[in-house]
Amino acid sequence: MSTYSTKQRKILTDYLAENPDRLLSAEEIGDALEESGISRSAIYRNLAELEAEGKVRRSVKEGSRKVFFQYTDAAHCRGELHLSCKICGRTIHMDHEAADALVADIAGRQSFEIDKSETVLFGVCGDCKKN
Repeated sequence: MSTYSTKQRKILTDYLAENPDRLLSAEEIGDALEESGISRSAIYRNLAELEAEGKVRRSVKEGSRKVFFQYTDAAHCRGELHLSCKICGRTIHMDHEAADALVADIAGRQSFEIDKSETVLFGVCGDCKKN
């Protein structure tokens, strides 16, 4: 990979790492990084590479065909369960103790081991539930 691409990837990963709890479309990322000099094609290419490396999770909001990305390579994200709101798209890191209890309960009752790095639970967040 060339130095120029490495700089663009660093700009992208730095931005994603600053927003680990958000689902971001490539367009939103492009708009946010417009002044940084990273091209839209570099954003798409790097997102695809990061997804293949398991550092970015791709998802689609319910009722939409728009693709969103979430950075999962941040230290506090690795190996953690995530909760994703189907209404606003907000992603929440599940409390570590609650996640461990849930995983242990499922392992005991179902004899099934959950891979926490690949797990997102979908529902409605407290803010959306109030509204």
